[in-house]
Amino acid sequence: MNILIIGNGGREHAFAWKIKQSKHCQNLYVAPGNAGTAQVAQNVAIAVDNFEKLGQFCLEKNIELILVGPEVPLVKGIRDYFESKPSLDHILMVGPGKNGAQLEGSKDFSKQFMLRHGIPTAKAQTFTATQLEAAQSYIDQCNIPIVLKADGLAAGKGVIIAESREEAKAEIKDMLQAQKFGAASSKVLIEEFLKGIELSVFVLTDGTDYVILPEAKDYKRIGDNDTGLNTGGMGSVSPVVFASADFLKKVEERIVQPTIRGLQQEKIPYKGFVFIGLMNVQGEPYVIEYNARMGDPETQSVMSRIDSDFVELLAACAKGDLKNKTLTISQNFALTIVMASGGYPGDFTKGFAIAGLDKPHEAQVFHAGTKAKDQQVVNDGGRVLGITATAASLAEAREKAYRTVLNIRWEGVTFRNDIGEDLMKISG
Repeated sequence: MNILIIGNGGREHAFAWKIKQSKHCQNLYVAPGNAGTAQVAQNVAIAVDNFEKLGQFCLEKNIELILVGPEVPLVKGIRDYFESKPSLDHILMVGPGKNGAQLEGSKDFSKQFMLRHGIPTAKAQTFTATQLEAAQSYIDQCNIPIVLKADGLAAGKGVIIAESREEAKAEIKDMLQAQKFGAASSKVLIEEFLKGIELSVFVLTDGTDYVILPEAKDYKRIGDNDTGLNTGGMGSVSPVVFASADFLKKVEERIVQPTIRGLQQEKIPYKGFVFIGLMNVQGEPYVIEYNARMGDPETQSVMSRIDSDFVELLAACAKGDLKNKTLTISQNFALTIVMASGGYPGDFTKGFAIAGLDKPHEAQVFHAGTKAKDQQVVNDGGRVLGITATAASLAEAREKAYRTVLNIRWEGVTFRNDIGEDLMKISG
């Protein structure tokens, strides 16, 4: 098959790395890609939301399968565009249409969806800029801490956990009136705080049947011990030691199955990934959020544990043929450490040459924010590399990943030193 991956992050490099191993992959392209995807595929300089150019490219190269990585093209309706064109509607695609992508594109829509279908989630209420006074009154009734969520897409940064009512009131004013997150915060959810441990469960569904991929835990804060600002994710681990078979059975029965039934009942066709962000509250699963695609950096850890031919699974999903499909999953642990630009998630400088990439490494080096420049690879984003190691034990995977991290450097590089430490304490 001729396959096109859309996106340019670590998730897309991990997809490309995995897809390239398939006997079904003939030609592989990534639009727009990065310096890492260029090592396993051919990069194409087309923006993820330039549907017209992507369509033309697919016809030129006889693309048979498209895998959409990031949320923006999904929310903007890439599937709807391709399905509306008789010359493109035959191309298989993994990724929902605009209606399905609302699960991620609108926090309010997804919250109401969960409530309609009896899916366990935190209590919440939604407010707009004209309702600021009512929002602040509502805050007075909330327990501390208080979670504020921008309704729209905010690149993984639209969530604030306020430690006091005063902070919550100031933040919601900033979000609704000063548009702290742009149009994404024209509506804001005020949500109850759930105390527990977070994890992510990933489902690939054709709208009727589904396959559950390996679960993962990611690390959102920039600093060690979960301190500092929220980021897109600074590391991930799979499997998750506190996600017992009993807990994951509850997730499947109470969350995965009702979600897919709910999509069917609301006549929302869905062929793609459902990322379920969960909180384990004393052994009970609650949904924090849905995403309509795989996560980053969780994909790097998850792909490293899938032993099956991934293209077969993707094609079955796109054809509506997932029934009776199964996955072979490695028993190894996978641990990913994100190496970021100094200053991230705030202001950072791009263009520093990255040293050490050409050495042999114990871990897989996935590129996220990189590009080739003057025969060197330079940092070109906030999160730059994802270092993923696998081993029979979490401790060994962690050691291999950190040894690799220490062999790669550029000016200002930053990373967390504690990825996986919390899980090692739980597992003893």
